[in-house]
Amino acid sequence: MPASTTTAPVVLTAKALLLDMDGTIVNSDAVVERCWRDWAVSHGLDPQEALKVVHGRQGYATMAILLPERPMELNYAENSVMLARETADTDGVVPVRGAAVFMAAIADLPHALVTSADATLATARMTAAGLPMPEVRVTAESVRASKPDPEGFLKGAAELGVDPADCIVFEDSAAGIAAGRAAGMRVIGIGPRAAAHAPTAHTPDLTSIRVTTTPGGSIHLTLTPDA
Repeated sequence: MPASTTTAPVVLTAKALLLDMDGTIVNSDAVVERCWRDWAVSHGLDPQEALKVVHGRQGYATMAILLPERPMELNYAENSVMLARETADTDGVVPVRGAAVFMAAIADLPHALVTSADATLATARMTAAGLPMPEVRVTAESVRASKPDPEGFLKGAAELGVDPADCIVFEDSAAGIAAGRAAGMRVIGIGPRAAAHAPTAHTPDLTSIRVTTTPGGSIHLTLTPDA
């Protein structure tokens, strides 16, 4: 009988944590899929194909990918309508497993929210999920370019006064993971979408992450290996 093998926990050290919202600490998939399915059908697009690109990006950027010949002004206008609908619809918005405990563990540590949602939508979803809003946050209004551009993560690091190389990003989407890498940061992938995009480490949810600190103030993250 072959000997059993075990995988050691992954330990990462950082000075600050940068958190995506949707799919990372808040599970808003039900709302996102309702809204974007309807939008795709209204434009004669395959909803399943549309859902492959919506996660992690601002709405106008998703629309530009799906309707590449359309003037960007129309994308901005429709994105405003989409944001209003998503903000009003919180049915099914819940915390990702382990998010409440994780957020409590990092409450006094340097961290920021870096999301493609605007401030109003971010507040609505964090409230619906019962999670505390980080004091430092980079929302859609704060940046000129959507993920996978690294601008949001670089701005989050700058606002915390931490070198990008000393930050760890938490992300669930291909666009977000690419943005974190482009910012020169390590990335912890959360959930099933993240696994296929080669993050630095991956975990199904936030229950398997233990947060400790060193006397020098560094943040230690211990990730239990995927089952």
